[in-house]
Amino acid sequence: MSLRTGIRPLVVCSVLLSVAPGAFAQTKVAVVNLQEAVFGTAEIKQANVAMTAKYKARDDALEALKAQGVAAQKKLDNGQDTLSDEQQAALEAQVAKLQRDVQREGEDLQADVQKDRDDILLGASEKMKTVVQKIAEERGFDIVAEATVLIYFKPATDITKDATVAYDVAYPAKPAAK
Repeated sequence: MSLRTGIRPLVVCSVLLSVAPGAFAQTKVAVVNLQEAVFGTAEIKQANVAMTAKYKARDDALEALKAQGVAAQKKLDNGQDTLSDEQQAALEAQVAKLQRDVQREGEDLQADVQKDRDDILLGASEKMKTVVQKIAEERGFDIVAEATVLIYFKPATDITKDATVAYDVAYPAKPAAK
């Protein structure tokens, strides 16, 4: 390789390096915590209240079932000496059934709540991404980064609160049904 062909790549690299800082200096970056922005919206707060009301009866029934199990277990523990073998066996079966029922009902309730929660959050997250993109376009941001994965950012670059406000304007919470 001649000296001339070896120098050419070095010259190209040095030119690129001298231009690169200017290109990066013009990039406008914003930061958003999408989870915080979504959970701060009126729509999600209202959905949380609605879900609590929707599942209250099932949650209360589950708590009552748990209380029955505790009472049956106490009766079993306290009657060790006074219960016949037949009574003790029946009480043990009742305690086991109540424990299974509590577990099944709890798992079913948790699965239903999780499904509703996921559906609501998925829809809200997609809408929030649209809102953030609109803010970025309006304010001339080239990049919007997720705050939770960054090591450091200046608070002035954070548009999380702006995104929540813009979301509430674009997607106002509907009045609760009575």
